[in-house]
Amino acid sequence: MHRILIVLLLGLFSISCLDDEIEKKGFQVNEITEDESGQKIVGLQIDSLQLEIQPKEVLLTFNAEHRLTPIYKVNYDKKTKRPWTGAVAHHTSWNYNTEDGNDWNGHFMPGFEIVYGYNFVNVSHYNNATKRENKLFDEPVLIKNLYYPAFSNDTLNYKAPVKREFYMVSVYDEDTNKDGFINIKDLRRFYYFNINGLAKKAFIPKDYSAMSSQYDRANDLMYVFARKDTNQNGQAELTEPIEIFWIDVKHPENFGKQYQFE
Repeated sequence: MHRILIVLLLGLFSISCLDDEIEKKGFQVNEITEDESGQKIVGLQIDSLQLEIQPKEVLLTFNAEHRLTPIYKVNYDKKTKRPWTGAVAHHTSWNYNTEDGNDWNGHFMPGFEIVYGYNFVNVSHYNNATKRENKLFDEPVLIKNLYYPAFSNDTLNYKAPVKREFYMVSVYDEDTNKDGFINIKDLRRFYYFNINGLAKKAFIPKDYSAMSSQYDRANDLMYVFARKDTNQNGQAELTEPIEIFWIDVKHPENFGKQYQFE
């Protein structure tokens, strides 16, 4: 029996146990000192956040004019002092049925590829027609997942090709819990960017943290499950309510709330 709702098993936010351990560190954005008792004091924001970074592979989008390059923070091995960066990893799935007109070429959602990686801190957009480059974010952030138009010819309910004209990014971009770091303990935002990597727009309000997602192939909708930061401490907690937001991925200017906790 074909399922109308395809759960994105990895979707926005799944990570391995190893990734979870190393991602907790993130990177420092505020000055941190200690008082006489050894307690940490979070001070002023660092004026100029300069991270050593390195570009990785070029991502091919459906539109030949637009190319993306993931940018990663350079890390140093504590023992050998040798530099290393995270790798560009692609989420894949075989949860589709070609017999009912759904060939997604291993993607979780037709028309989108999803990449992630350790200390993924920005995305470079390049326009092959204008020969101009721009970054999606003005400052380094901690990107969880980047959704971009798939290079392959995906089909949805016998319709092909499924062509997307925008990007989506799940990201930690603010030290919401005020511990001096941007890391996975902060609230996770979910943004839209147009095909030129501009016109950033939030799909969910700032006082929510995106947790997981689900795809509805009958309506070509994406559902985002998010916790509301009801106690306003800047982090998502298991005792806080989950609400559901919907996004029309055919026309991403259309989005709203599917379920509200009462």
